[in-house]
Amino acid sequence: MDDKGKPVAAPAAAHRRDATVQDAIRALTAIRPCDESAGLIDQLRELEYLKSVAASLQARVAVAFDAAQRRAQAEAGVSADELGQGAAQIALARRESPARGSRLLGLAKALVTEMPRTLAALQNGQLNEWRATLLVKETACLAAEDRCAVDEQLAADTGTFTGAGDRAIIAAACSASYRLDPRSVADRARNAAGDRHVSLRPAPDTMCYLTALLPVSEGVAVHAVLTRHADALRSDGDSRSRGQIMADDLVERITGAPGGITGIEIQLIMTDRSLFHGDSEPARLPGYGIVPAGWARKIITPAPCSGHRNRRPEHMAAPALHSPRKRRPRGHGLPRPALPGGAPPFHPGPRRHLPHTVLRRADPPSGPHRPPGTAAALPAAVTARDFAKPATTPKKPSAGASGPAPARGTPSQSRPPPATATNQPRRPCPAHR
Repeated sequence: MDDKGKPVAAPAAAHRRDATVQDAIRALTAIRPCDESAGLIDQLRELEYLKSVAASLQARVAVAFDAAQRRAQAEAGVSADELGQGAAQIALARRESPARGSRLLGLAKALVTEMPRTLAALQNGQLNEWRATLLVKETACLAAEDRCAVDEQLAADTGTFTGAGDRAIIAAACSASYRLDPRSVADRARNAAGDRHVSLRPAPDTMCYLTALLPVSEGVAVHAVLTRHADALRSDGDSRSRGQIMADDLVERITGAPGGITGIEIQLIMTDRSLFHGDSEPARLPGYGIVPAGWARKIITPAPCSGHRNRRPEHMAAPALHSPRKRRPRGHGLPRPALPGGAPPFHPGPRRHLPHTVLRRADPPSGPHRPPGTAAALPAAVTARDFAKPATTPKKPSAGASGPAPARGTPSQSRPPPATATNQPRRPCPAHR
């Protein structure tokens, strides 16, 4: 078509028997978009037709290349089991992965040798490559002669699928396959349950696709439960969308915790500069890839979501490796006995279960006594705060003595005064009121 949307004669090179793909590429690059809306739509339709023609030609070329490779390998004395190793070259030529190249070669063989009418529909522009792939996939369980019979019944080259969607094409192929060979279709459905699995694929903007391939009964049951729960919360006034509620509920049901990361090791790896000093060095999440440093800091210290019906657990509220102790009233409790060797008593803080990063430490022991070397394993800030030597050194317990410490009021065993004096009156312990 010319610049005004009118058809023009094809280049002379296109009519020659020795025309090459490069001639078609040069002719195609010379085409410019039309000025009129009708001409633009015609160009889009014709370009889609051109893509279908190219896909059909690629299928025939791939089959011809595979046959040539097999002949050359057989003449070179290659064993029959190793013939036909050209899928990798096909994948390289089409800029696809080796696994994708094998599937493309299988598709080409099925179209050229077993489904000629589907190939003709692809060449005529009545099907695109994806829909031809659907027809081949839904008839893969059939024998070669049965697949040819299905191809003849569907007669895709006669325009039977004009205006039909993907689901309609799949349904037509499944129905024709079941009528010809119901046993093979039933066996395929029975064996498909063994392929159930869960996969994780990266998505843009630090998102991911968590996909579960399940039998249809189980998948429908899971979706129905999530849907009913989302509808119930939406009717109660939840501000989240239906999809957001279903996603949050799925995470909570699987992990057993709001937010989904409590007690789960996600192996987030980041530098100390990015964690504590706001550096922009990206972090790495195994199984996903590179994530921004700001996102990594946020996932370690998540803020409560206003739209979420559940708040984050208390232990996810701060990134500190050891929380500060709460100040108890004066005179409350008995002092802890000193450890052998004059070491100060150990005051364990509450345990905090954070998502594992490269910064790790062992949880402090739960008892009043720590094993030798525990203080060296804790951060310096914790040692300076919790292991500060009291103003009055408590007396060492006598050898062989057991039981609780001396009663309150003994000068040598009394609790040390605070570092800064205040004018507030001493509050009595609630237990002695």
